[in-house]
Amino acid sequence: MSVSMLSEQLAQAGVMINVFTTTANGLQELDLVPNTTVAVDGIEVSYFKRITKDHSHFSPALLKAVWKNAKTYDVLHIHAWWNLVSVLSCLIAVARGIPVLVSPRGTLSAYSFRNKNTGIKGLLHRFLGKPLLTRCHIHTTSGRESEAISSLISPKSISTVSNFVKLPGSHSSKHSLPSSTIKLIFLSRIEEKKGLDILITALASVDIPFHLTIAGDGHKDYVAAQQALSIEKGLSDKITWAGFVHENKFEVLGSHDLFILPSYDENFGNTVIESLAVGTPVLISREVGLADYVIQKQLGWICDTTPASVAKAVTAIAAQSAQLNHIRQHAPQVIYQDFGNNHLVKKYIGLYNKITLSNP
Repeated sequence: MSVSMLSEQLAQAGVMINVFTTTANGLQELDLVPNTTVAVDGIEVSYFKRITKDHSHFSPALLKAVWKNAKTYDVLHIHAWWNLVSVLSCLIAVARGIPVLVSPRGTLSAYSFRNKNTGIKGLLHRFLGKPLLTRCHIHTTSGRESEAISSLISPKSISTVSNFVKLPGSHSSKHSLPSSTIKLIFLSRIEEKKGLDILITALASVDIPFHLTIAGDGHKDYVAAQQALSIEKGLSDKITWAGFVHENKFEVLGSHDLFILPSYDENFGNTVIESLAVGTPVLISREVGLADYVIQKQLGWICDTTPASVAKAVTAIAAQSAQLNHIRQHAPQVIYQDFGNNHLVKKYIGLYNKITLSNP
């Protein structure tokens, strides 16, 4: 979502932009002719066939196109890491002398190195990734991500600019003060790093009246494991598993009293901004990239990634009706000011200009 919004806003601002990607659609392929270019929301997008069907996304056709066309661009902007599209495209651009901007989007954190395929990641980073990234510019979306990157590599530069986040058309809040039962919501992909297990375990020890909505989907085995955990903790009647929500996402967020995201690792946290945009206060772990922003703007609360910390915070927050209402009334205005499209696109264009001017 953030990458597509960035592309659209750049095009509207007069930047010439092309997107190279693969036909990957999960384990399946997109229903289109591979190795062709189509217009998507005003952007020329070239979809290339991939050979592997896993997260490596090996696509010789895409790499060939990068080699052929690299010198026609001022900057090559790569999104994410740990796949052959990103790493090998970066290698080609560096070899051809084209400035490279890499947005790791959470893939270059200490947590990422510890989680899944750790041996392969370590070898790839040592012998290819690190030497390449020292010759690139890095874009981070939060101060926390910037600090994590700095501890791993020494790139040409590190610049922090927030994600684009799709905001609701209206930013007025109509939700009333919390009732006797505080309504909590977890809205995210359901996967290990999001800390849903922490939240479920925490709520088992909360004595105040509450109801939790879990909105999102994920791998069926992991979702089933979390559902089993909620049953084990005796929370079946206090949790609604809403599944994936999209069209009515803002309506769902706005109908709750507190958004909770106790992630083990999060470079930014789009859903935090989406929640605040409709006035719903947030409780997030200090491992979420937006934690400093939330504290600075007084838009919510911070917890540790432990059940005890989350339980203590929920109990305390439920008693703060005045603060919950204050955040609900003032958060939307703050979010629209800080994350408006015009404000952010100027920052991205400035970043690209800085990179081109620094290229010898």
